[in-house]
Amino acid sequence: MKNATAPIHAILGTDDFEVKRVARELAEKLTPPGDFGQEIINGQAGNADEAAQRIYQTIEALNTFGFFGGAKLVWLKDANFFADDRTGGAQITLDAVEKFTTLLQYGLPDGTRLLISGSTIDKRRLLFKTLGKVAEVQMHDRLDSTKQGWERNAIMLCRELAAPTGLVFDEDALELFTLYTGGDRYAITGELEKLDLYLGKSGRRVTQDDVRILTPMSRAGVIFELGNAISARQLPRALELLGQLMFNGEKAIGILLATIIPTIRNLLLAKDLLVRHKLQPPSNPFHFGTTLERLPAADSAHLPRTKEGRLNAFALGFAAAGARNFSIPELQAGLKACLDANVALVSAPTETEIVLSQLLVRLIGGSKRATVAR
Repeated sequence: MKNATAPIHAILGTDDFEVKRVARELAEKLTPPGDFGQEIINGQAGNADEAAQRIYQTIEALNTFGFFGGAKLVWLKDANFFADDRTGGAQITLDAVEKFTTLLQYGLPDGTRLLISGSTIDKRRLLFKTLGKVAEVQMHDRLDSTKQGWERNAIMLCRELAAPTGLVFDEDALELFTLYTGGDRYAITGELEKLDLYLGKSGRRVTQDDVRILTPMSRAGVIFELGNAISARQLPRALELLGQLMFNGEKAIGILLATIIPTIRNLLLAKDLLVRHKLQPPSNPFHFGTTLERLPAADSAHLPRTKEGRLNAFALGFAAAGARNFSIPELQAGLKACLDANVALVSAPTETEIVLSQLLVRLIGGSKRATVAR
């Protein structure tokens, strides 16, 4: 439990929306009553000279008694110079931060409280280690949608933020909403408000159609939908999403390596598991992890894993649901087609979108198939 009476608080992290919200609420609790109980130093600095100036202003404020000797809160707000970057790493900034750190180590004057809020902080430096000893520190970082396994944490965040609204998501709608919003707290909050207004007081159930109508897709959402379209053998939808990614400036080689190849590879891995072990495709992608855990270690050693060594069950679960639409020979040929497209993209002058469009035609081909061939 956070100690709201502690003299020093630090609210930091890359989730700017949450950092500002938490810091604002905490500042209200920490500010003594009266008209002169709070002194705010704007922590936004455009260069190292401005960063040093903001730090020295904070030091001066901390060393100045409150009005009529009363208690006060000093708030270094939205600080952007504690990171390992050009401004934060400049010597003039480092010298000022060193003096600031020394002051924190000695302690604040009686009746004075300090609140620091800001973005990234270099956790290797003495300031962060000192804050860990003398302050109540809260870190609020955005989810990184480029890392494997981010989806589970993002779904938990969506559930947490949706709970106060009374909105009830269908399971597949929640998965889609999570991927469309990309785990961004600000986007999630805004899109929940839109769904809340759209559904009104009577209907509180959110379906996939509601999400697709109202929620714009993040980059992760478009990539997920392209993978879904390939798995479902929906060629017009896949070509539409490819065009959208290209229009948004995505590189063809990036789309191939980050989306198309992983989709086909996961489909092949999932299809092989389903056939060899006589498994049923999961009704919910998240439930496939339990199935994978029951397999002998030797049969799952080749499966993709997160950096922590855990199976990437989320992606394989979605692949297992779509694997019924392909045969193993089709998927093996699909990987060969991906290799051919890779060679074409890096060596041939052909229009890159044409290369990927032709690849999608080869991969998806005719109509959806039932689960048949091995």
